[in-house]
Amino acid sequence: MGFQRKYLSADGLVNVVRHCIEREKLTPVKGSNYSWTDCILSGLAIFGFKCPSLLQFEKQKNTEPMIRRNLRTLYQVNKAPSDTCLRERLDQISPRQLRKPFKKILSYLQRGKVLESYRYLGGHYIVSLDGTGQYSSKQVSCKNCCEKKHKDGSKTYYHQLLGAAIVHPEQKVVIPLAPEPIIKGDGVTKNDCERNASKRLLKDLRREHPHLKLLIVEDGLASNFPHLCLLDELKMNYIIGVKPGDHAYLFEWISLLKPTQYSQVDKEGKRHDFECYENVPLNDTHYDYRVNVIVYTEMSASGKQQRFSWVTRLIITADNVEQIMRAARARWRIENETFNTLKNQGYHFEHNYGHGYEHLCSVMTMLMLLAFLIDQVQQLCCKVYQKARQHAATFASLFEFARSLIQLFIWENFHQLWVFIGNPENRAPPNRQINEPC
Repeated sequence: MGFQRKYLSADGLVNVVRHCIEREKLTPVKGSNYSWTDCILSGLAIFGFKCPSLLQFEKQKNTEPMIRRNLRTLYQVNKAPSDTCLRERLDQISPRQLRKPFKKILSYLQRGKVLESYRYLGGHYIVSLDGTGQYSSKQVSCKNCCEKKHKDGSKTYYHQLLGAAIVHPEQKVVIPLAPEPIIKGDGVTKNDCERNASKRLLKDLRREHPHLKLLIVEDGLASNFPHLCLLDELKMNYIIGVKPGDHAYLFEWISLLKPTQYSQVDKEGKRHDFECYENVPLNDTHYDYRVNVIVYTEMSASGKQQRFSWVTRLIITADNVEQIMRAARARWRIENETFNTLKNQGYHFEHNYGHGYEHLCSVMTMLMLLAFLIDQVQQLCCKVYQKARQHAATFASLFEFARSLIQLFIWENFHQLWVFIGNPENRAPPNRQINEPC
């Protein structure tokens, strides 16, 4: 537990981020009074404090002396930049330069044996990938915006994001990995797409974690020959959705075969029926590329029926067919426990924190996901955070409570703040005077 308290609490995790930034050795900006470390940690604090906008953060920082001091004690920001300076500075760095904290935090989760509880289906870690909208405007754009042209000649500028998270059928807490922006690169005229972003994300994931036993779960858009070959090349197993409308040849093929069938009824009265097929061609164009297929039907006690189908290279047996199904359906956790949490539980994912001319939009989103990762790790490992979260009942309520306390008192560290929130019967204001310069 000593290891977990040191590195897998908010205070330890902010230190991890700081060390990663300092080791990145970003080129100092001539004439600037603010370090890269202070700028990036100030950006992280916006999402750590769950400020609904950058302007509100700037206003509170200027009018509430406690905010400035808590930036120093909680996020180690020596000198916080103005909102204009912050936008200008963060616009200049690449989102890729913020990947290291994600990698480092995951390595600490491994060292602390936290990831052991996420092993599933023969020791795999299930990684769910999915894309989501990030920004859209008809007026404001940057050189990295994708463009959608309309019939009336107007354009919509947009950014999207490909997210990835380690999930588990029995764990509500997800572990977000470094996301991949879906944007135009330097000198590129064509729009980026989710397929290209997945190539970058998966190659980075394997390069950064060469020994992880990974099982990729995705929707039907990913069940194409080039993508499956890439997963094979990267030595990643997969369970990926397929639909009759997109894979007519595959479904015509299995209609002529006799499946291996498994059925069971669970304690809730739901019936689970599996039809399994081996060594099926993915399509007529790539006849020699063979997959195993599961067609799964769930029927509730009331008679409501749902039907799903997936392709995989895993060998399907009576002992693992239910696990394969549950792993495949865990894919939705990236939507429910990741994107929906970011949109509805205080992170303000759909708010535009600044667009800039180059990378600001993507950099702010990377910092938001990094703040979310810190919160998820605390939910897994930090007892005082868990107690504070339990007392507050919801993430949004916890963040609102913490934000009000950060405006009222100076906190030595996050541990002190979470203990205060989680122990209402023993509360006493922190004994700290405002007698230091800003």
